[in-house]
Amino acid sequence: MSGPTVPADVLPGAEPFAFPGGDGPDGRTGVLLVHGFTGTPMSMRPWGEHLAAEGFAVRCPLLPGHGTRWQDCNTSSHNQWTTAVGEAYDALAAECDRVFVAGLSMGGTLATRLAEMRPDDVAGLMLVNPALLTQRLDAKLLPMIAKITGSWAPIASDIKKPGVTELAYPKLPTRAMMQLRQLWAATRADLARVTTPVIVFHSAEDHVVEPINTQVLLDGISSTDTTEVVLRDSYHVATLDNDAPAIFAGSVDWMRAHVPAESPAESPTAETAETA
Repeated sequence: MSGPTVPADVLPGAEPFAFPGGDGPDGRTGVLLVHGFTGTPMSMRPWGEHLAAEGFAVRCPLLPGHGTRWQDCNTSSHNQWTTAVGEAYDALAAECDRVFVAGLSMGGTLATRLAEMRPDDVAGLMLVNPALLTQRLDAKLLPMIAKITGSWAPIASDIKKPGVTELAYPKLPTRAMMQLRQLWAATRADLARVTTPVIVFHSAEDHVVEPINTQVLLDGISSTDTTEVVLRDSYHVATLDNDAPAIFAGSVDWMRAHVPAESPAESPTAETAETA
């Protein structure tokens, strides 16, 4: 598997990553991981390494405007983010029979958006604290704040586990946040187009994305196969928090349950029996 390209000025540890599928039955199943707003692939790497160890093919792009300087994020657009996710999906799909898409926070928004735009392509969604809106009071002032200043208080490293820090921007890029709001609105408007199986892991205590986001998602999509898992010992960046092992193991079990069983005609034992 060819690796993703890396911007020249990317922060150490923020690099995109890709792992080839193994030789086992999961080797033809791909998982596209998408990081969150102001974050980097670092928040998804432990999940990606776990999936690769289980035999899955994995890819995690670095979203435009991320992993360098927060000022760069203010010059990026939600269309650039969705395009990057689509291109990463295509690269993975070219090497796999099916691709599941997993996202954290805004990564969950982008994963959901991809399933809306390409409902026949995505094998399933695995979302961790996905974002579709905010009820924060200061959000109502964002349009005015964005005109006055390019940055605001950061949202990174909402993690319960002691000693763990997310590699993310130290400030919230306000113009980019306006782009995120446009992405939220477009995604909420098209939720009914999502028909693929969905599993949502969401934290009972999250200081960035309110619990109503998961409810809005599950109420809006058309999928008949949905699973909701409440994380009791993690904050927002749950992929780096106490419940991370449960997310990793749960996602593997869920994907394996949603991969079509090999037909007898394709089974090596069936061929051996016929030859005999």
